[in-house]
Amino acid sequence: MTAITPGLQGQDELAPLASRFVDPETLSWEATPYEGVEWKVLLRDESTGLLTALFRWAPGAVLPLHEHVEIEQTYVLEGRLEDEEGETLAGQYVWRPQGSRHVARAPEGALMLAFFLRPNRFLDSAS
Repeated sequence: MTAITPGLQGQDELAPLASRFVDPETLSWEATPYEGVEWKVLLRDESTGLLTALFRWAPGAVLPLHEHVEIEQTYVLEGRLEDEEGETLAGQYVWRPQGSRHVARAPEGALMLAFFLRPNRFLDSAS
């Protein structure tokens, strides 16, 4: 199995087909390359690019221009996420088709659960 939860205690001792019970409170917030954007990776498979993560965006945080290489899904838990097409408020869900591009912003900050089949491709040369 190539999928893991970084920082999950005891996962190395589990049988290959055992369930992985993850308490996000036990995981640390990690910085991303983007100012004001942190994450807790809940599931990562480096071999395929599969990723599930909690994201915490500080007020005013911006994710620069990027392309969704595969379908991306986001459920906003707190705050709001916006881009050129609209906004997703707390308790709402948005998914974006393969090939879609946008700049994402969290004017007041946000907490989100996001699912990626493959990593985003960033198009801004400064990122």
